[in-house]
Amino acid sequence: MDRKEYLKCKLLQCLGGPWREPTPLDPQWGEPEQKDGYRILPVRYEAEPGDRIPALLLIPDGVDDAHPAPAVAVWHQHNGEWHLGKSEPAGLAGNPMHHTGAALAREGYVVLCPDALCFEERQSPYLKGGDYERFEFLRYVVQGKCMAWKNILDMRRAIDLLVSLPYVQADRIGCYGHSMGSTFTWLVGPWQERLRCLVGNCCLPTYAAIHRTHILHCFPNFIPGWFQYGDTPDIAALIAPRALHLNFGEEDGGSPIPEVRQGIEIIGAAYRDAGAEENFSHYIEPGAGHVLSDEMWRRTRDCFARHLRA
Repeated sequence: MDRKEYLKCKLLQCLGGPWREPTPLDPQWGEPEQKDGYRILPVRYEAEPGDRIPALLLIPDGVDDAHPAPAVAVWHQHNGEWHLGKSEPAGLAGNPMHHTGAALAREGYVVLCPDALCFEERQSPYLKGGDYERFEFLRYVVQGKCMAWKNILDMRRAIDLLVSLPYVQADRIGCYGHSMGSTFTWLVGPWQERLRCLVGNCCLPTYAAIHRTHILHCFPNFIPGWFQYGDTPDIAALIAPRALHLNFGEEDGGSPIPEVRQGIEIIGAAYRDAGAEENFSHYIEPGAGHVLSDEMWRRTRDCFARHLRA
């Protein structure tokens, strides 16, 4: 067993073990809503028995079974806004800076925006906001798993849905996320060979930086036991040789840059070892914080265009 396979084996153990065999997606579709250049189609599909994921599918005008398009799954941010999830990247609510799914749909990509557990339509009638998120994290911990295990399972199902659609080019699928969505990107990457291109914006908090600066981060970042084998960049490095681009703000307190720079070296070394150095890129914007800047978005778009359209 080489080092990469060894680390994947240990990571899977720390996450909570193998994911169960998937059940049928059984998608339930809502009524479409026409927007400028694309339509939005609500959908609910089964992640696990009894657990349906609400999502919004954005389909560009002119895309159909006879004219399929590449697709991008967009994982939404956290930002302590549990009332927001899929609706923000879909362009229906929240900060226009993060209406990224809508922007990608206007560029011709089929886009899937699902709700993460504890957000928007996946909240609890009994506990609110962070209390429910903490409850869910602890519920998985006592089962020998963690929140990241569940998040990865849900993201795998999102890709299952995309590849099942006849108007999606199943060999040209990517994913994007800002903040917690960036964490989701490097979490799911090692487990989804179907993702050809992955882009994360403003989130690679290492455990070394978290411990040094006492950061209280969102729960998907914390994988019990993993720190004895590696740090978060070692997880992102397992994506090699597939295309990966990461953006950072130099002044982003959630991903302290000294450790980010060290992490970039770890990821870059993995891509060099895989003979795919050209497939890993990164950008650190001087003076920027936890944002999606114009330059960060330009690099995101260019990465998808290069790897999903070329």
